[in-house]
Amino acid sequence: MTNKLNFEIITPEKIVYRDEIDSLTLPTQEGQITILPEHIPLVTMIVPGEIIIKKNNDFHHIAVMKGFLETSQNHIKILTDAAELAEEIDDRRAEEAKLRAKKAKAQATTNIEIAEATVALERALTRIKVAQRKRKHH
Repeated sequence: MTNKLNFEIITPEKIVYRDEIDSLTLPTQEGQITILPEHIPLVTMIVPGEIIIKKNNDFHHIAVMKGFLETSQNHIKILTDAAELAEEIDDRRAEEAKLRAKKAKAQATTNIEIAEATVALERALTRIKVAQRKRKHH
């Protein structure tokens, strides 16, 4: 039995994170789950929220948008539209994005505009939450 997981999170633009870790906690459609070594094989959808990586005695936080998780034989791969390490989130830009998204949603006149503004708002709020949580823990 191994006590580490090989983990990577990939967006269309880049590999956001790749390392051996102890555990991974993430948001799914069914709720928050934690994956430990020797986890059963799993494929599931992830929803926007916070990923928490435990490596040794450190915790790393990542804001993640929708995507998919696959785990098998102590390998975890997440494919997602977007992901950002907490320490890379610019608080000012995230707040500005939230305000722009709220304004766009208020001014939207079509279902497509409303949906796009809702996704933008959800992304901004997720980024703000993860950045604030990171500051509390460090």
